[in-house]
Amino acid sequence: MSLNKSELVEVVAKHTGESQAAVNRVVDALFETIAGEVAKGGKVSIPGWLSVEKGHRAARTGRNPQTGATIQIPAAATVKVSAGSKLKGAVK
Repeated sequence: MSLNKSELVEVVAKHTGESQAAVNRVVDALFETIAGEVAKGGKVSIPGWLSVEKGHRAARTGRNPQTGATIQIPAAATVKVSAGSKLKGAVK
């Protein structure tokens, strides 16, 4: 089973007694804040649950799987998400 955003909003709204519209605004604001901070190179940490930070992947040489030709893969910015102890413990 997986939850999409609208299902998550519905579950949180039922759990908290808040309206789905209010919960949706909070979820949107949460992810906009995380995205903005990570884009600036910062780290967002929710102790015990997760941390999100910007990473970097160096340029490297690769191979085209169809032709075997060598290609240059450019450097890229990445996002690193790490699970905290509470989240890890929840899946045991």
